[in-house]
Order: sequence, then structure tokens, then C-alpha cells
Amino acid sequence: MMTLEERRELHALEQRIRTILPKEYQDSYLDVEPVSMGSAGLKFGSDGRVAWDDIWGSFCDLAMAGGPPHKGELLLPASQEEIDADPKRYGEVVDEICRGIKMAAGLTVRPSPVPGWVRVNCDSAVTAGWLARAIVMENVSARCEGTVLELPAGPGFRVEKEIKNVITSIAKTSHYWQDHVWTSQQKVIEALFATIASESPLIQPALASHAAAADLHHSLSGKISEKILEATGLMPWQVPRDGWVGTVCPSVKAAIWMMRALVVKNVFARREGTVVFVPVNPTTDPSGDLVPRVFSRVHRLARVAGVL
Repeated sequence: MMTLEERRELHALEQRIRTILPKEYQDSYLDVEPVSMGSAGLKFGSDGRVAWDDIWGSFCDLAMAGGPPHKGELLLPASQEEIDADPKRYGEVVDEICRGIKMAAGLTVRPSPVPGWVRVNCDSAVTAGWLARAIVMENVSARCEGTVLELPAGPGFRVEKEIKNVITSIAKTSHYWQDHVWTSQQKVIEALFATIASESPLIQPALASHAAAADLHHSLSGKISEKILEATGLMPWQVPRDGWVGTVCPSVKAAIWMMRALVVKNVFARREGTVVFVPVNPTTDPSGDLVPRVFSRVHRLARVAGVL
């Protein structure tokens, strides 16, 4: 039996989810199926280069709304070691990603001073924050700080695969943000982000870049997994993911519900099949208590809502 307090908390959570979604999804997101439309083929201009602005006639549903993630597994930025091993190719990849983002999304982008990333300048912090959340749910690495959005790059990225993945993810999400989220709704989302920031710091993944960081990440990952298991009974995903901890949900539907709920609690989240991933960050969650606490609350509401 749902208590009055649980009913109110669940209603508030559902309102937050509706707030971040484009209008066409707000009353139907529970019915969206994670079915892909298939991948668009590359087209080339007269110069022999990919015509990134002439590939997509339409996009799949947003993963944020319950659609299929663009990638099955997370696309990560390259490590410093990988970049140092082939700096020439890395520069070529970064240039092509920047060219594609400019053509496909019309955004200002340049190489990031942080190795392994390209930097997109957004018109506001709310735009960068919404795009980062949406892109991460597409299983492409993204992070935000203020008006800056960063997306992954690496010398091993191929035009028809990883480069296209990055450009598709920003083209898709920026299309929904610019063309499907009205200015008035963007103001409401800005207010929501301010509210959730007052409740909890934004938790994004911290990617391990050297041995000490890797050791700390491994230790903290174990603590988070143990605390989530203890609080929810859900089993941890044993395959390591840099910067993330996975928890196995009983169904895709449950994983999608949990992912969305975590995001509106200011915790980045994504899924691979039935596995929900939450971030590991020694700076914003140094004790590994915050993420399991939020996860536990979301899990409880999922049970109340009949999702689990």
C-alpha cells in the first residue's frame, strides 16, 4: 500500500521527468519502446569528405525518453598514452569531429585543452547540462561545466564508427533541444537544475588517468557496489567500466525508469541492456555514500510505482 508521503515523492519525481523531456514525450514516455530505426549511411560531398549535414532525415527516439541508446556500450575518450602513441592521427580525428559537429549541429567546437576531448561552447549552462545528460544516456561519454560541453575523441576513432557516433549523438540531442524544447520549457528546466543542485552536487564520472587514480577508482567502485547491493538487493555488474558502476535490473523497462529517475536526482546515469550505470567520482562523492543513497531512494520509488 502506497503511503501519502510515497505518493507525493513519486508524483514530484514524475513531474521532474516530464520537465526534462521534449513536449511530445511528456505524457507518453512510459510507452516509448527502445527500438532502433537503423543506422544512417554516410554521404560524401564533391570534395570526398563526409557531408555531415546531409545524413539524417530523422532521428530515433531519445534514450532519455526510453528510446534505444545510440551505442550498446559506452564510447570513452582516449587515454594520454593512446594519444601520445599516435598524435598525428589524434589531431586528424579531433579536426573531423569538430568539422562534423559544426556542420550537423551548428555549434561552436574546438579541441579541448583536456586530452581525449573536444570542447563545445553552448549558449547557456542549462543547454550544456541537458545535452550532457542526454548524450551520456546515448552511451557516448560527455561532461559539462558551466556553458562547456565536452565529447570524446581518440586516435583509434574511425569515421564510419566512433567519429560518426560522437557527431550523431550531438546532432540528435541538439536537434531535440533546439527544435522540440521551447524556450519557455528551457527556463523551467533551468529552474529544475537549480533545485536539484541545491539538493545534491552534480555527480559525473571521474575518468582514471593514472595509476593512483585508477586504484582510488577501483576502491570507490567496490564501496558503491556493495552499498547499492546492501540497500536494494540488486546484483552488481561485474564487467568494469571506466568511471562507472553497474547494477543489474530485472528488465529493460526497470532500467530505463531507474536511469531517468537518477538523472533528475542530479546523478548522471545510462544503461546497457538491463544494467544501469552510475558514476564514480572521488571529488563530488569521495566516500561513495551519495550515489548509493540516491540509488536506494530511486529504487524504493520504482517499487512503489510497480516498475520493480
